[in-house]
Amino acid sequence: MANAASGTAVHDDCKLKFLELKAKRNYRFIIFKIEGQQVVVEKLGSPGDSYDDFTASLPPNECRYAVFDFDFITNENCQKSKIYFIAWSPDTSKVRMKMVYASSKDRFKRELDGIQVELQATDPSEMSFDIIKARAY
Repeated sequence: MANAASGTAVHDDCKLKFLELKAKRNYRFIIFKIEGQQVVVEKLGSPGDSYDDFTASLPPNECRYAVFDFDFITNENCQKSKIYFIAWSPDTSKVRMKMVYASSKDRFKRELDGIQVELQATDPSEMSFDIIKARAY
């Protein structure tokens, strides 16, 4: 287990599942949560899942970290993919939870080598499909 600066450890499975998403494309998304004193995998999205499936998997009143593998076609008609890291911290979540997630975020993100875009979202509108798409180019 890798230790985060905030005292929150990162379970080895987090890095393993991320590598599978990145290299083998086994998953469309991964949602992580802090459980006890460590970051663990909460949910894996199958390759056929949509962005709507991903956003519906985020709890409305609790913080989470997530990665999403976004496929798109460039203006030159090339198939591309970008891996997004999303720090989900809804306004309705508890202050203590927000503080724990905020203090652990950077260290956890460094464990996931290959993140291309980062988003911080406190409301679903801050990570709408249009925003994700715009940040891809």
